[in-house]
Amino acid sequence: MAVQRRINVRHGDVFSHGAYILDAFEPVADFDAPARPDGSKAQAVDKENGLPVWQINVIDADPYAGKKEKTVSVKVAAKVQPVPPENKSGTPFTLVEFSGLTLTAWIDDSNKERPKLQWSIRASGIHAPGQARSGGSDSKAAA
Repeated sequence: MAVQRRINVRHGDVFSHGAYILDAFEPVADFDAPARPDGSKAQAVDKENGLPVWQINVIDADPYAGKKEKTVSVKVAAKVQPVPPENKSGTPFTLVEFSGLTLTAWIDDSNKERPKLQWSIRASGIHAPGQARSGGSDSKAAA
């Protein structure tokens, strides 16, 4: 059986009740790379397209999500830091949609007695709900 490493999914398959962000994208550190002279880590690079990887924390609005599953990280590979859509809600929460979502399964064995299946979530872009964009990376570039 040939299963792709990254499984394509729709936004609604992962965030059926919506996805909210609170902060900006941050670079993902490459923990396999040697430390720089100043002690910092190099930014991770996507193995499939060679682009830098960025990460943002997302609140899953699913009322049935467990306490440890309410906040997830979504990674986006892009040349420059992706910019989320403007928050027009008047609250600190920005409702967003992701395009080009993929899931990659991995085993979290930090608890040696009880390993757990986890999912790494990646997207090709981020946009306001109902405003899907066509083409490659949907996210606006940081100026």
